Amino acid sequence: MVAWRVAFAVPLLVIVTIVMFALAQASPFDPVRQYLGDRALVTSPEILEQIRANWGLDRPVHEQFAAWFGNLVSGDLGESRSFHRPVAEVIGERLGWTLLATGSAMVLMFAASLVVGTIAAWRRGSWLDRLIVGGAFANEAAPVFWLGLLAISVFAVTLGWLPAGGLTDAASTSITVGDVAAHMVLPVVVLAVSQSSWLVLYVRESVIGTLREDFVIGARARGLRERTILVRHALRSALLPFLTLLGARMPELVTGAILVETVFSWPGVAGTSVQAALAVDFPLLAALTLLGTVAVLAGNLLADIAYTVADPRVRTLGVG
Repeated sequence: MVAWRVAFAVPLLVIVTIVMFALAQASPFDPVRQYLGDRALVTSPEILEQIRANWGLDRPVHEQFAAWFGNLVSGDLGESRSFHRPVAEVIGERLGWTLLATGSAMVLMFAASLVVGTIAAWRRGSWLDRLIVGGAFANEAAPVFWLGLLAISVFAVTLGWLPAGGLTDAASTSITVGDVAAHMVLPVVVLAVSQSSWLVLYVRESVIGTLREDFVIGARARGLRERTILVRHALRSALLPFLTLLGARMPELVTGAILVETVFSWPGVAGTSVQAALAVDFPLLAALTLLGTVAVLAGNLLADIAYTVADPRVRTLGVG
C-alpha cells in the first residue's frame, strides 16, 4: 500500500507544480514591483528590466519552468525574495513550530472529539446531546479566523489570562518552555476546536450505530455494565472509520493552520505562506504549496496505515 501511494504521489506532485507555475504566470502582479514596493515608482525601467533578467523572468515560460523544476529536483528551492534568504533555510527554522502547534492540536482534537462524541451518543436524545450537536453545527459554521479573534478578545484582552500571540513576550530575551507553552494555548485550542465539529458528529453517529449491533446486544444480555459495553466494545468498533476520517480532514487542518498562525502571529511555515503570497514571493510560495500537498498525502497514508493495523481484516493495495 505504501509503495502504491508513493508511486501515485510522484505524478500528482508534478501536476501540482505545473498548475502552480501556470497560476503564477497568469498572476496580474509584477513580482519585481512587489519586491521593490514604493521604490518601484522611482526606479528606472532599465533597473527593473535588469532585475527581471537576473531572476530569469525575461525568458520564455517553458524555459523558466524547466530551470525552476530542475533546481527543485536537485534540492535547490531557490532564494526567498521577501526574506532575502534561501527558501530551505526559511522553511527549516519555521517547520518545527508548525509541527509542534498542529501536532498538539491534532492530539487535542482527537481526544476531545472521541470523548464529546461518545458522551453525546451515550446520552442520545437528552438535553446534553442536543447541546453538543447544536454546538458542533454552530462551530462548523464559524470561520476559524473569527474563532481566533474571539479567543483573543475574551481570554487575552478582557480576562488577561493568556498572551494574544507570538512565540514569546515582547520583552523576553530568550525562549523558555513555559513562555512558549503559554503562547501555544490559544492557537492550539482554536485550531483543535475549529476542526473538531464533524469529528464529534461522526463519532456520535458511529457509536449510536454500533450500540445497535448484535454483539453489543449480546454483551448487555450477559449482564455487562453499560460503561464497559460503551468503552470496550462499542467505542473500539466505532473508532476504525474515525481513523480514515482523520486523514480526510488533513486539507482543512492545513488551511486552518494557515489562518490560525496568521491571527496569532505564530512563527510557523503555514503563516509564512500568507507573507509569501502578499509579497508575490514565488520560490517560497511554491515550496510551501508543495510542502502542504505532501502533508495532505502523508496524513491520508498514515490514516490508512493506522486503519490497517487496527483492523487486520483490511488488506488493501492503496485502492478502495
